[in-house]
Amino acid sequence: MRRVTFDLDVLRSFVIGMELGSFAKAADRLGRSTSAVSAQLKKLEEQAATPIFRKSGRGLGLTEAGETMLGYARRLLELNDEAAAAIHDVELEGWVRLGLQEDFGEAVLPEVLGRFARAHPKVKIEARIARSHELAERIMSGSLDIALAWHSGETLPYSQHVADVQMRWIGPAKRIETSLRDGEPLPLVALEAPCLLRTVATETLDRAGLPWRMAFSSPSLGGIWAAVAAGLGLTIRTDIGLPASVSAMTPEIAGLPALPRMALLLHRRDAEPEPVAARLGDILLEAARQALPETRRTKDAGLRAVA
Repeated sequence: MRRVTFDLDVLRSFVIGMELGSFAKAADRLGRSTSAVSAQLKKLEEQAATPIFRKSGRGLGLTEAGETMLGYARRLLELNDEAAAAIHDVELEGWVRLGLQEDFGEAVLPEVLGRFARAHPKVKIEARIARSHELAERIMSGSLDIALAWHSGETLPYSQHVADVQMRWIGPAKRIETSLRDGEPLPLVALEAPCLLRTVATETLDRAGLPWRMAFSSPSLGGIWAAVAAGLGLTIRTDIGLPASVSAMTPEIAGLPALPRMALLLHRRDAEPEPVAARLGDILLEAARQALPETRRTKDAGLRAVA
């Protein structure tokens, strides 16, 4: 079997195109022409010696080999970027204060801490898991350097839009009966007020003319998952960080109203962060994008091809 050395520039175009859902957008982000990116994708298939892409409607999807290639491409790029950062920032020291919304505690934090610590072992990280409004307040007060949070209405001067993520009705993984019968109030499970998703749930049901009752309230996300898994009611979250004990529901099948999308933001305390905070912010942003359900579903989604 011949040895193949994949081109990292080609892999970067491939990964970014899949994450953005468009290789034309990838070309724009990378400062390349669309024809140059097309040539890179052709080179990737030639090096792989097997089809990477397949027709999916009017766009492109991934073959099984393409999905495998995408996973390895991400790992290769992460290791490359980690090595580059470690070499150029070998003396990076100090400490940085990081905030994460609860949904991202298990889905993003371990990867972020692991990657950063390997490249910058002399840096101390102080992490705080909290609700979005608290994280925004701490950024404004200067007690956090960076934070990944849902948009909760606050306007912060140095926030970066990451994505708009679909809200979902969440029920138990084991279909326990949860009073969805006609005329009965829908039992809701929610975080204690004030809570953005609690408000969205009640206002959405009110607009749809569906009665509801607050069946369970908790100060922690862990309590929410336990109550939903036990069949006490339904809640609203996104696909990010769902434990195996719960699952997202299809609104049309369950007779529930459709839900809006929610903006995910990366807050920074300063316009020009210190090198330590800037580097951690870059890793956090990349990890958050990879955790998004839209990114994870690239195998089945059509992808717009470059011209």
